[in-house]
Amino acid sequence: MEITKELSPGQQEELIRTLKARFEKNMNLHQDIEWANVYSRLEADGEKLWSLNEMEKTGGEPDVVGYDEKTNEYIFLDCSAESPKGRRSLCYDREALDSRKEHKPENSAIELAAFMGIELLTEEQYRELQKLENFDTKTSSWVKTPAEIRKLGGALFCDRRYNQVFLYHNGADSYYAARGFRGSLKV
Repeated sequence: MEITKELSPGQQEELIRTLKARFEKNMNLHQDIEWANVYSRLEADGEKLWSLNEMEKTGGEPDVVGYDEKTNEYIFLDCSAESPKGRRSLCYDREALDSRKEHKPENSAIELAAFMGIELLTEEQYRELQKLENFDTKTSSWVKTPAEIRKLGGALFCDRRYNQVFLYHNGADSYYAARGFRGSLKV
């Protein structure tokens, strides 16, 4: 069954109201960005709205954190205090999921992100997000893993402890109730 990646007009309205309220509440995340400009982009791209709605539904609390001058796009990241609840207990990717003989999680971070139309944060994006506020003080989040690490069976994740941001490694097939992933979407 193919899923329509489209929101009804009512769903769009509700999501935009939520995003606007969050934008206005967290001006420290996006100084020098005006809501009117973000809003016009959102109105023009139904598929990106659907992706933002998926981020919202899974507990990510997406918000604008920047503007990419090269691509002329606004950058939305998951800004929930902890790794999004609806995206935890996932191994890293399909290969890791398939390698598990028992106790398989429902999905993988890479596959779920692709379905949602978003990207996992890179380590650099994760560290930039942590400069805005303290995130993942009780949870952790998978980050994009370089191919040379993944080829050897590993995957990377980050968190914040002791007022520091840490990068760790784990087997890509591991999964934990307190580890999810944060996403990025350009609009």
